[in-house]
Amino acid sequence: QVQLVESGGGLVQSGGSLRLSCATSGRTLSSAVMAWFRQASGKEREFVAGINWSGSTYYADSVKGRFTISRDNANNTVYLQMNSLKPEDTAVYYCAADTQRSIIYVGRGFYEYWGQGTQVTVSS
Repeated sequence: QVQLVESGGGLVQSGGSLRLSCATSGRTLSSAVMAWFRQASGKEREFVAGINWSGSTYYADSVKGRFTISRDNANNTVYLQMNSLKPEDTAVYYCAADTQRSIIYVGRGFYEYWGQGTQVTVSS
């Protein structure tokens, strides 16, 4: 059984930084597409960033240039470095895995494994 566990969320002031981590277990996900999604209160869950097995990345326009996704396959961990945070980045952030494809898709239906989420709150 695959498990994804996020950590690193918290409260930060506008302009600050946070690094989220997603620890994976249960099976190797080194060839999976890993992604971060977020869901703000009252809104749909949206794609934030993704990374495939070769290290290719893709970002939502809203975070491009501010967020960086990376993976450490040796330690079965995926990271999301978030800089220049804005109040509109406030959301629950979820880690997700797609083990069926090598292309990064933004639709949440492509991802079969999900973490429980970690809250990120950015104060103005």
